[in-house]
Parts: sequence; C-alpha cells; structure tokens
Amino acid sequence: MDEPKVLEHIGRQKIITINELVGLLECSVITARRRLKAWKAHTSINQNGRYYTLPKIPVFDENGLWRYQAVLFSRHGNLKQTIVALIQGSNKGLAAAEIAELVDLAPNSSFLSQLRNAPGIKRERQDGRFVYLSDQPDIREKQRERREGIAFPTDAQAVVILVQLIKHPDIGVCELTERVAGQGISIEPAAVQRLLQFHGLLKKTPDTGP
Repeated sequence: MDEPKVLEHIGRQKIITINELVGLLECSVITARRRLKAWKAHTSINQNGRYYTLPKIPVFDENGLWRYQAVLFSRHGNLKQTIVALIQGSNKGLAAAEIAELVDLAPNSSFLSQLRNAPGIKRERQDGRFVYLSDQPDIREKQRERREGIAFPTDAQAVVILVQLIKHPDIGVCELTERVAGQGISIEPAAVQRLLQFHGLLKKTPDTGP
C-alpha cells in the first residue's frame, strides 16, 4: 500500500501499531519508525507505547490528553513529560492518586517514585501523603495555598505586614498579626506565617503562634 493510502487508512482507524504499519507499508520496523517520525506521530503514553496516531487526529482535552478506546495520548510528550506538565499546570498540585487517575497508572505504581527528583517539580508530604508541586517558588506557593485552603496575603496586605516587620523585627507572628489588624487589615496568623516563609523571613520571628 502506498503512503497516501496508508495515511488515509490511519485516519479512518485513528490508531495503529508498528506491526500493522510494517504490514501496510511492506517495510522493515526501522523504516516504519522513520515514517512515524517524519509524520510527527504521537505515541501512546499507556499500553506500553504500542500505539501511534497522526497529529491531526487527536482532540485533546483541557489537560492535553486524548483517549481513543483504551489508548491514551498526550500533547506534552511521553508519560514523564506529561505528568510534569500536568503538575506544573494544576491549581493545587497533584497527589499520587490524582496523577494515577489522570494517566491510567495504578495508585501504587513504582513509576510515581521516579518523579521524586524529576526536573520541573517538587514532592512534599502533606497530611501523610505525597503531593507533587511546581518547582517554581511562586507557583508552588500558590498551589500549596490552594490545597491547604490558607489564603495568601494580597500585595497591599503584604506591604503592611512587611512594613510592620521592619519596624518590629523581633516580634512573632501573632503579635505581627495584631499590629497589622491595628492598621485596619484583618488576616489570619497562618496567612502571615505563609508570607514570611515565602520570603525566608520566618526565622526572624521566634514566636510563630500555635
């Protein structure tokens, strides 16, 4: 079968394996893989990467994933690249079980342990389970804030908090919160503590509250 007919066949079938492609093209596996590379085909991130599809076929969802029957494809690349992209783009980071559900992994998959030192993400333990967050400090702080439900101070509130800290460098979080309240700003001590942690200033306040 010539190449245009093969492409038409894949378009109708949606996905194809390397062995099927070898049979259609009547070529070697090496040649078939070269054709797939030239076509910029996507490789499935599950099913042991056995399936391929053409770039114009997938309709990716908001996570950049497309499922056809039981086969999953990603616009982000391979499985590891996909998981990193999903974590970086998530509002609250992702727990291991959430990652597993998104990309069809077993919740106890050993693959997740390989993410421990993956570039682009950071793993933290929260409430007895691992949560994966962006390695960008500002993004990670916001993800952590949303997951824990603690509001991060607004820019205006942060200015008042930091000004009071400069004036009173030895006070603790609770007293700092009270002084800020005296400026007409109502904010939780946990939010003040989060701001100081973010800027590396918490060590200056021996009393961090309960």
